[in-house]
Amino acid sequence: MDLLNPSDRQALAAWYVRNRERSEALFDAVRPGAYEARPIPLRNPVCFYEGHLPAFAVNTLLKRGLGEPGLDSDFEVLFERGIDPESQEDVPGVPSLWPPRDAIRAYGAAADQAVLDALAHRDIAAAGNPVLAGGLAARTVLEHEPMHQETLLYMWHRLPYDRKVRPEGLAVAWIGAEPPPRRAVRIPAGAATLGAGPEEPFAWDNERPRHAVDVAAFSIDVHSVTNRDFLEFVEAGGYEDEALWDEEGRLWLAEEGVRHPLFWELHRAAWFWRGMWDLVPLPMGWPVYVSHAEATAYARWKNRRLPTEAEFHRAAFGSPSGAERRYPWGDDPPDAARGNFDFARWDPVPVGAFPGGASAWGVHDLVGNGWEWTSTVFAGFEGFQPMASYPRYSADFFDGKHYVMKGASPATAKELLRPSLRNWFRATYPYVYAKFRTVGNA
Repeated sequence: MDLLNPSDRQALAAWYVRNRERSEALFDAVRPGAYEARPIPLRNPVCFYEGHLPAFAVNTLLKRGLGEPGLDSDFEVLFERGIDPESQEDVPGVPSLWPPRDAIRAYGAAADQAVLDALAHRDIAAAGNPVLAGGLAARTVLEHEPMHQETLLYMWHRLPYDRKVRPEGLAVAWIGAEPPPRRAVRIPAGAATLGAGPEEPFAWDNERPRHAVDVAAFSIDVHSVTNRDFLEFVEAGGYEDEALWDEEGRLWLAEEGVRHPLFWELHRAAWFWRGMWDLVPLPMGWPVYVSHAEATAYARWKNRRLPTEAEFHRAAFGSPSGAERRYPWGDDPPDAARGNFDFARWDPVPVGAFPGGASAWGVHDLVGNGWEWTSTVFAGFEGFQPMASYPRYSADFFDGKHYVMKGASPATAKELLRPSLRNWFRATYPYVYAKFRTVGNA
């Protein structure tokens, strides 16, 4: 992409507008009385994010990149930082009175006009400016917004149903039947390429540099662990068996009283799934969404383990020929036949529902239907360098407490579906759309 070419600039602007329209629809889905609510204690209030998204664009592209003064310095400080805090006390910028939505929306409209003008007319790829070179700041803004849209959706998932505006013509959830029998396939030893190379037009700093890792042979589940599978763990007393949990997990269970996945609810002795818009009888063929701690405990119960990041790559992008693919299914771009991603659905679908998205080894749903936990502690690759457009993006979380997730969820934008993309959360963070599968040594 040549960012001096008007058609390429128009493509970036169209992506920006797409992002902003989706965000507006998400905020419109929250009733006014919930606008300052915090449906997840370790997140900022709903209103914060409607200000954060345009403020991030102004701070990153206009101020840090182009050296402009910005539009509203108070807003650009108040709404600056949108990363998960460590605790409620660490939530940034919590004023006694938030600006009204009309003021936040007016700021967003002014920011949109300024950003679109910059995308159309300014030198947004200035080679001598490390923040702008190669379109770095512009692409940082464009990928940042859909990442937050996923955050918004799992926040909205925790809102009471009467505090959300149900979409018209909402499709019935794809419940499916009983899940397929559990089975695993053997992946032979080989190399896995992690990280993004120089040909990738944009990557977050934790994705670089690209490097190869030798992976020993292993076996991996063909399908993600389902609600049916995990129900067996719950009914067998898995949450009460301390030997299955590490110290952090045991403390979490004790302090929070956790006895089942967050997305499950028990009503009159029957299990239900807390969907975005409805409670539905627990769909046994859907993947179970759990924290890393829960996934690890289940894997121990099965005398197996979670895959490493490199093992995930080998299973997802490797092939018997030794060649590596852009996507599990090959090099064709993502589409609706390949998986549950790109905001196509509000909830998961049955495992194996997209056979056209299977990897060369016949492993299903490695991209879509939920992120996949790995056992790899989140850290920079050797040679890591913070990115000039967002230097605090990754390094603040190289603390040994966060774990890499790979793949994609129903709320992951198609533009983010590259092999090198890495997500991460703490082991006891249960809110994210995250599933898992187990591996064993072959």
